[in-house]
Amino acid sequence: MRNYRDLRVWDDAPRLTLALYRATQLFPKEERFGLTSQVRRASSSIAANLAEGCGRRSDEEMAGFVQIAMGSGSELSYHPLLAKDSAFLSDEQFVVLNDRLERVMRMLSALSAKLKREHLA
Repeated sequence: MRNYRDLRVWDDAPRLTLALYRATQLFPKEERFGLTSQVRRASSSIAANLAEGCGRRSDEEMAGFVQIAMGSGSELSYHPLLAKDSAFLSDEQFVVLNDRLERVMRMLSALSAKLKREHLA
Protein backbone atom coordinates (compact mmCIF):
# COMPACT_ATOMS: atom_id res chain seq x y z
CA MET A 1 0.00 0.00 0.00
CA ARG A 2 1.28 3.44 -0.95
CA ASN A 3 0.41 6.92 0.19
CA TYR A 4 -1.03 8.74 -2.83
CA ARG A 5 0.17 12.05 -1.41
CA ASP A 6 3.74 10.85 -1.99
CA LEU A 7 3.24 10.59 -5.76
CA ARG A 8 4.67 13.42 -7.86
CA VAL A 9 1.55 13.49 -9.98
CA TRP A 10 -0.54 14.03 -6.86
CA ASP A 11 0.72 17.60 -6.63
CA ASP A 12 -0.75 18.41 -10.04
CA ALA A 13 -3.85 16.21 -10.47
CA PRO A 14 -6.01 17.83 -7.75
CA ARG A 15 -4.87 21.31 -8.84
CA LEU A 16 -6.02 20.51 -12.37
CA THR A 17 -9.38 19.41 -11.02
CA LEU A 18 -9.78 22.61 -9.00
CA ALA A 19 -8.82 24.75 -11.99
CA LEU A 20 -11.41 22.96 -14.11
CA TYR A 21 -14.06 23.32 -11.41
CA ARG A 22 -13.39 27.07 -11.34
CA ALA A 23 -13.50 27.31 -15.14
CA THR A 24 -16.77 25.40 -15.39
CA GLN A 25 -18.45 27.76 -12.92
CA LEU A 26 -18.60 30.19 -15.84
CA PHE A 27 -20.15 27.71 -18.28
CA PRO A 28 -23.78 28.33 -19.24
CA LYS A 29 -26.32 26.98 -16.75
CA GLU A 30 -27.81 24.72 -19.43
CA GLU A 31 -24.48 22.83 -19.49
CA ARG A 32 -24.79 21.93 -15.80
CA PHE A 33 -25.74 18.33 -16.57
CA GLY A 34 -23.79 18.21 -19.82
CA LEU A 35 -20.29 19.47 -20.38
CA THR A 36 -19.85 20.91 -16.88
CA SER A 37 -20.68 17.56 -15.30
CA GLN A 38 -18.47 15.64 -17.76
CA VAL A 39 -15.45 17.89 -17.16
CA ARG A 40 -15.80 17.67 -13.40
CA ARG A 41 -16.34 13.92 -13.35
CA ALA A 42 -13.42 13.12 -15.66
CA SER A 43 -11.01 15.47 -13.92
CA SER A 44 -11.84 14.29 -10.41
CA SER A 45 -11.62 10.68 -11.58
CA ILE A 46 -7.89 11.09 -12.26
CA ALA A 47 -7.01 11.85 -8.65
CA ALA A 48 -9.65 9.47 -7.26
CA ASN A 49 -8.19 6.54 -9.20
CA LEU A 50 -4.69 7.38 -8.01
CA ALA A 51 -5.91 7.34 -4.42
CA GLU A 52 -7.78 4.08 -4.90
CA GLY A 53 -4.84 2.45 -6.67
CA CYS A 54 -2.54 3.34 -3.81
CA GLY A 55 -4.82 1.42 -1.48
CA ARG A 56 -4.30 -1.78 -3.42
CA ARG A 57 -1.84 -4.48 -2.44
CA SER A 58 0.40 -4.77 -5.47
CA ASP A 59 2.14 -2.66 -8.07
CA GLU A 60 0.20 -4.57 -10.71
CA GLU A 61 -3.13 -3.51 -9.19
CA MET A 62 -1.86 0.04 -8.77
CA ALA A 63 -0.83 0.08 -12.44
CA GLY A 64 -4.40 -0.80 -13.41
CA PHE A 65 -5.75 2.22 -11.59
CA VAL A 66 -3.09 4.44 -13.17
CA GLN A 67 -4.36 3.20 -16.54
CA ILE A 68 -7.92 4.09 -15.55
CA ALA A 69 -6.71 7.55 -14.50
CA MET A 70 -5.03 7.90 -17.89
CA GLY A 71 -8.28 6.93 -19.57
CA SER A 72 -10.08 9.66 -17.67
CA GLY A 73 -7.38 12.11 -18.71
CA SER A 74 -7.73 11.06 -22.34
CA GLU A 75 -11.48 11.60 -22.17
CA LEU A 76 -10.91 14.94 -20.47
CA SER A 77 -8.53 16.08 -23.22
CA TYR A 78 -11.49 16.66 -25.54
CA HIS A 79 -13.64 18.63 -23.11
CA PRO A 80 -11.58 21.87 -22.92
CA LEU A 81 -11.32 21.87 -26.71
CA LEU A 82 -15.10 21.57 -27.01
CA ALA A 83 -15.52 24.29 -24.39
CA LYS A 84 -13.16 26.59 -26.30
CA ASP A 85 -14.89 25.88 -29.61
CA SER A 86 -18.24 26.60 -27.91
CA ALA A 87 -16.86 29.92 -26.57
CA PHE A 88 -17.16 28.75 -22.94
CA LEU A 89 -13.37 29.07 -22.52
CA SER A 90 -11.05 31.69 -23.94
CA ASP A 91 -8.05 30.64 -26.01
CA GLU A 92 -5.82 31.59 -23.06
CA GLN A 93 -7.84 29.53 -20.58
CA PHE A 94 -7.73 26.59 -22.96
CA VAL A 95 -3.95 26.75 -23.31
CA VAL A 96 -3.40 26.90 -19.54
CA LEU A 97 -5.80 24.02 -18.81
CA ASN A 98 -4.54 21.92 -21.70
CA ASP A 99 -0.92 22.41 -20.60
CA ARG A 100 -1.82 21.31 -17.07
CA LEU A 101 -3.59 18.24 -18.38
CA GLU A 102 -0.68 17.32 -20.65
CA ARG A 103 1.69 17.59 -17.69
CA VAL A 104 -0.52 15.29 -15.60
CA MET A 105 -0.75 12.82 -18.48
CA ARG A 106 3.05 12.75 -18.88
CA MET A 107 3.45 12.06 -15.17
CA LEU A 108 0.83 9.31 -15.28
CA SER A 109 2.63 7.73 -18.20
CA ALA A 110 5.94 7.85 -16.34
CA LEU A 111 4.31 6.34 -13.24
CA SER A 112 2.77 3.58 -15.32
CA ALA A 113 6.14 2.75 -16.87
CA LYS A 114 7.80 2.73 -13.45
CA LEU A 115 5.18 0.38 -12.03
CA LYS A 116 5.62 -1.97 -14.99
CA ARG A 117 9.40 -2.00 -14.50
CA GLU A 118 8.99 -2.72 -10.79
CA HIS A 119 6.52 -5.51 -11.56
CA LEU A 120 8.91 -7.11 -14.04
CA ALA A 121 11.90 -6.85 -11.70
